[in-house]
Amino acid sequence: FYMGINIGAFVCNIIAAYMRNKYGWGEAFVTAGVGMFLGLIIFSIGKKHVVHANVMKPVQEGDTTISSILVKVFLPAIIAGAIGWVIPGNIFGSDSTDAFIFACIPVILFYIFIYISANAEDKKPIGALLAIFAVSMMFWAVFKQNGTALTRWANYYTDRSVPAALEKPLESIYLVDTKDYNTKEVAVHDNQFQTVKGEDGKPKKEQGKDIYFKNISKEQRAELEANPDKKVYLYNTELFQSINPFWVIALTPVVVGFFMMLRRKDKEPSTPTKIVLGLFLSALSCLVMVAAVYAGDNGASKVSPLWLFAAYGIITIGELCLSPMGLSLVSKLSPPRITALMMGGFFLSTSIGNKLSGILASMWYSYEDKANFFWVNFALLLIATLLGVAILKPLNKAMKEKGVK
Repeated sequence: FYMGINIGAFVCNIIAAYMRNKYGWGEAFVTAGVGMFLGLIIFSIGKKHVVHANVMKPVQEGDTTISSILVKVFLPAIIAGAIGWVIPGNIFGSDSTDAFIFACIPVILFYIFIYISANAEDKKPIGALLAIFAVSMMFWAVFKQNGTALTRWANYYTDRSVPAALEKPLESIYLVDTKDYNTKEVAVHDNQFQTVKGEDGKPKKEQGKDIYFKNISKEQRAELEANPDKKVYLYNTELFQSINPFWVIALTPVVVGFFMMLRRKDKEPSTPTKIVLGLFLSALSCLVMVAAVYAGDNGASKVSPLWLFAAYGIITIGELCLSPMGLSLVSKLSPPRITALMMGGFFLSTSIGNKLSGILASMWYSYEDKANFFWVNFALLLIATLLGVAILKPLNKAMKEKGVK
């Protein structure tokens, strides 16, 4: 399941780069829509293979009805979201973000109510899962910056030069971006590579070089000044989005094999322990990016793409210890009649984490020293790790009482 998702995630960025380079941005976005539509068709055709798993659990006394959920959860969420949208100013950066966070509050309260009203047997596992949801939310808040902060890093701070031997082969299949050093009309950028806008809200223009060349090395600049018409071949920024799924595909057998070896020696850690380990490793990936900032003198010069490969590699191991394990933990610990509901709670934590990721990423330009930005991410994951350690004992106890590992 997890490998399948990431095989698609690896390939799609390559297709996106191809479509953008050969046809343009519009066609690339259309391709994404077509891909989603094809996925829906494939799901519809293959639904017969999973229909047997769609078993309705028998209704028990105290179960919450759909109408009750609509009245007690969705209606308050809609009202809260509307309040978040119309309140003056912004609390979390934008009207849409305020609306989302406000709308989540009744849903979170609903899950807390489930815990409070649960019987003694169910209360411990439900409480354990709610704690996991809280720490996993912090993980996703950092992890999902692959599409924001880390993409900015790849675009402006990373040396994307293609080796000479690969220039023509990759160009023939439209997998490189090409530029030249000629002076032309370009958008004005500040020292953080942020587009400068005029009073009309539109980007200011000036005569100059492409923004990519702002922080190239002295040797590269001297070579290009001598031959400004020379075509410069660069890896597309979107290709860096395939690093994480590449690591998932490459490291999943390694991680699985490692834990199987520990199992044979009767030393395999529990699922909650793996999750805490994943949080700690993810925190370490932020330190790699701190080092990358120092290596490039905070953007004064571009750094090797190996920094991103290393950061993604470490956080991917953390992901493999946390994401599939989290799903497994929900299915193992949840009371049978609310397994689907608790699975929804796990994905709610992912959703809130994604939104928090956007809030964090919006603070990128607030930190002139980008190392401080990654230090903040490290601190968040370190706090999540410490919280995980604090609840590890009761989590393991709940697992033991349920007879699972």
